[in-house]
Amino acid sequence: MAAHLKKRVYEEFSKVVVQHVSLEEVPAKKLRLTKPSKSAALHVDLCKASSPTDALQHLLSFARKPVEAESVEGVVRILLEHYYKESDNSVRLKIASLLGLLSKTQGFSPDCIVDDAVNTLNNEKSHQVLAQLLDTLLIIGTQLPDKTAVIQRLIDVACKHLSGTYFGVRNKCLQLLGCLGTVDKPLTKETDPGPAGQTSHVRDVQSVISDYFQDQDPRVRTAAIKAMLQLHERGMKIQQNIYNQACKLLNDDYEQVRSAAVQMVWVLSQLYPESIVPIPSSNEEIRLIDDSFGKICHMVSDGSWVVRVQAAKLLGSMHQVSPHFLEQTLDKKLMSDLRRKRTAHERAKELYASGEFSSGRRWADDAPKEKVDTSGVNLIDSGACGAFVHGLEDEMYEVRIAAVEALCSLAQSSSSFAEKCLDFLVDMFNDEIEEVRLQSIHALRQISTHITLREDQLDTVLAVLEDSSRDIREALHELLCYTNASTKDCIQLALLELLKNLSKYPTDRNSVWKCLKFLGARHPTLVLPIVPELLSTHPYFDTPEPDMDDPAYIAVLVLVFNAAKSCPTMPALFSDHTFCHYAYLRDSLSHLVPHLRLPGRKQTAGSEASGVASGSLESARTFLQDSIVRVSALQNLESPGAQDLLEFTIRDLQRLGELQTELAGSADFCATYLRCQLLLTKALQEKLWTMAVPLCLKQNAKVSTAARQILDETYKLEFLYSGLETQQIATIHNVRLQAKALQLILAARSKRGVDRVLGVCEKFLQDVESFQRLFVTELPHFQDSFVEKLLELMPRLVACKPADLVKILQTTLRQSRFIHLKLPEQIHRASATIIEPTGESDNPLRFTSGLVVELDIDATLEHVQDPQTTVKVQVLYPDGQSHIIHPKPGDFRTPGPGRVRLVTQVYLSHSAWTEPCQIEVRLLLAYSSSSSKLSASKPAWNDSMDGLPTSESSIEGTIHLSKPVKVFIMPKPSRR
Repeated sequence: MAAHLKKRVYEEFSKVVVQHVSLEEVPAKKLRLTKPSKSAALHVDLCKASSPTDALQHLLSFARKPVEAESVEGVVRILLEHYYKESDNSVRLKIASLLGLLSKTQGFSPDCIVDDAVNTLNNEKSHQVLAQLLDTLLIIGTQLPDKTAVIQRLIDVACKHLSGTYFGVRNKCLQLLGCLGTVDKPLTKETDPGPAGQTSHVRDVQSVISDYFQDQDPRVRTAAIKAMLQLHERGMKIQQNIYNQACKLLNDDYEQVRSAAVQMVWVLSQLYPESIVPIPSSNEEIRLIDDSFGKICHMVSDGSWVVRVQAAKLLGSMHQVSPHFLEQTLDKKLMSDLRRKRTAHERAKELYASGEFSSGRRWADDAPKEKVDTSGVNLIDSGACGAFVHGLEDEMYEVRIAAVEALCSLAQSSSSFAEKCLDFLVDMFNDEIEEVRLQSIHALRQISTHITLREDQLDTVLAVLEDSSRDIREALHELLCYTNASTKDCIQLALLELLKNLSKYPTDRNSVWKCLKFLGARHPTLVLPIVPELLSTHPYFDTPEPDMDDPAYIAVLVLVFNAAKSCPTMPALFSDHTFCHYAYLRDSLSHLVPHLRLPGRKQTAGSEASGVASGSLESARTFLQDSIVRVSALQNLESPGAQDLLEFTIRDLQRLGELQTELAGSADFCATYLRCQLLLTKALQEKLWTMAVPLCLKQNAKVSTAARQILDETYKLEFLYSGLETQQIATIHNVRLQAKALQLILAARSKRGVDRVLGVCEKFLQDVESFQRLFVTELPHFQDSFVEKLLELMPRLVACKPADLVKILQTTLRQSRFIHLKLPEQIHRASATIIEPTGESDNPLRFTSGLVVELDIDATLEHVQDPQTTVKVQVLYPDGQSHIIHPKPGDFRTPGPGRVRLVTQVYLSHSAWTEPCQIEVRLLLAYSSSSSKLSASKPAWNDSMDGLPTSESSIEGTIHLSKPVKVFIMPKPSRR
């Protein structure tokens, strides 16, 4: 019995052991986390809806959520299932809208739902839902441009529903034809019923669309014209026979039709400018560009200001029009050149028929007449005469601005027309609207090369210097920089008015000085006769030396010295103190005072250096390339002498950027990149890598500071410089990954516990994957680099522990190769200069504590991309408080290409102080990864979020954009 019991226990024990072993051998099952099905959730919500209102609410809430590409087809099937069951029109309308929205999901091909979408059209009775379904088909067609069979089927569906009674259905059909129609495939008889039910055997898409130019509904007429314009935008050539139909629509009763017709006429004038068209009710012929120009001129007097603005803008782009047609726009009376003159034979025949003898009164009866002969034929509509005069006198300022822009555009291509329209543009300087005045100044500035101002015209122009608007005054200073004056009296008049401007508005000092610099350089021969008067010199008597602190005297010297550069006889008229003042201004205002070769005067070292530097741009470019090649020859930065060479190269590049402003961006970019490599090499050579952590706290802090500095420099490289290519940005990101790896290693050495390092490791691996996704095309240029080795080890890095990851990173950092930098053609460095406040005043701004005081900020920004969202103003108080102010978009002005002007106001406030102290004001450049030049594209599902301002949380950091300016303030205690 005991033996039997022992045997049974042994068998049971053996089974347990076998089961345990088998459990160990069975591999663990991998769990895959999946997101809940969107289609199932939507199906449940729609089934639970007790009324159409509830179903509509569920659909609206579903529309706000993103849908993955793999879930779209299931969601579409659920929506179609409920579409067939639903009887409420509003719910079906929303479902049809969602179908179109889902079709735009990236990664989803909507060709699988074309059949269902087309079938829903056949049974739909609601006009609104039908129009929405056609809109969905249009979206599907635009997503499948290569599917010829699908496109042809959609076109057939559109032609079938063109005879619908509802205007919205016809509109969508025409829009679909315009976006998807093709010229090479004609429409057959069965698919083209026409607007009145008439059919034709074979017709193309243009003839089908043009049939609806005469539709009874103006919205359909507008849609037909826009569909034709859509064909043109897609590269299809519109037929010339549509021109007459488009001209008839210019007299339509509805504004939208006339607006679209104006655009249509302009398009045809650009396609067939030299074609000959007949003049109605006569046997005369005219070029199509001239005929369309006259018709669009007539629309400048349209009853709708929207059409007038559009017509005026289009006139500015019709550069092929004949000169006499162009000049007619400036005269309200019809010129004789645009009338058909009767021949001498016709006049003699008329006299013979009347039985009258020549009395002398009919002599030269074909001369220009005040009264237009009704029997004559006008080559241009009398209503189009003086089109620009009407436009410049229009009651709506938008029309006046459009007319000024069109005048400027046409005058730039015709010097004779520029001279004729000069008086009209100068008259617009007195407009009541500031925006019109500003635009007219800019227009005159653009055509200044074709014109020379008379004294009376210049007097009218200079009167604008009294304007209270700073933008107007500075625009006029810019205009005077490029204006050609006719006499020396014009120069004197301009100088006198500019000095008055300087006295009345001292903040215009820099702008006035710059204006006089260009004015003197353009008119040296006109300045020469008035130099003794300007400098108050006398041939016999010594005159008192003027005050060099007077801005007006400096302005006169800037004018004279710039004129003297092109006039070698002018320095003989200078007095001794004028030469001393030249040397002083040459050093203090070198950007305004040129280098002069003065007879009998020893040239300063600075003048010689500047003269050599000005002509050595090519040698500077060669030096820059040689420096890059010399550094590129380095294979190992840890070798003896390599770091010294890097330091010398960085120093040379910084000096090169100071001497050659044209190469400052490229030189600074290279120097900053090499500085990052130098810091990284020195950090990896520290003793801390072979010592215990408690023994190298000082070195640990030093390397941590270097890593932080490298990160800051990489952000400057990416966001402070413009003109970079993808390869340079990828190189910057490679250095940034090295700095982050260095930080991760330091964190692992100093922190105890795996949990503290685990999150940093995950974030680092995400950055490596992001690099691979963004710069997959640039990876061949990164052989033996840090990032290439990381990508090779990526499967191992994902599975290893944090301690092993740190060891791999440390080894990879030491073994990675130095990536050589390849410069693009041109790199610009973003910069800013604060003009106001100057920081020179010792008088503090006094205000009561707890209240605010206004501080005017005036700054110039150079090569800053998207300044409205990136530029911030920082105010740093003595107690360490820092305020960052976001300027309004309207505070940014664009005076020239690459230059932005910031004129804003900052409100300061603080508690009471015992004595005045200085605050620091500077400009910052905010950056974030989402604003990177190669950020990932956003899904089309969330297009509605575009255009929203960037939130404060999206800003990762800021870069100093300007030098700080110190301002004295004094918050006083409030009186009780």
